[in-house]
Amino acid sequence: MADFNLVVLYVNDAQASSTFYQTLLGCPVAQSSPKFVVLPLGSGVMLGLWQRDAVVPPSIAEAGSSEISWAVADAEAVRATFETWTTRGVRIAQPPTAMPFGDTFVGLDPDGHRLRVLATAA
Repeated sequence: MADFNLVVLYVNDAQASSTFYQTLLGCPVAQSSPKFVVLPLGSGVMLGLWQRDAVVPPSIAEAGSSEISWAVADAEAVRATFETWTTRGVRIAQPPTAMPFGDTFVGLDPDGHRLRVLATAA
């Protein structure tokens, strides 16, 4: 089986979403066309942003029905990332919260995709 290396989100505007993710993650565009953009997430994993009106076959899935998660070192890193994202204008669905699995918060991209940052409990 091939290695997993691309997560694709269906977005309303690929270029606007590209700008959002470049600013949020501080990463450059790896590949771009008017309706599809790819950004590196690290460790060989890429994020694809595919403009919804160009998806074939069409998708009826709504944004927010799943999430992308990033693990950070500890609760302090969760809070620091929250502060950074807040200053960058990211909408917050869940502020920093202690959950049974660890400390976490959830931001939303312009299309409402859930972006969870978490530090797992020891």
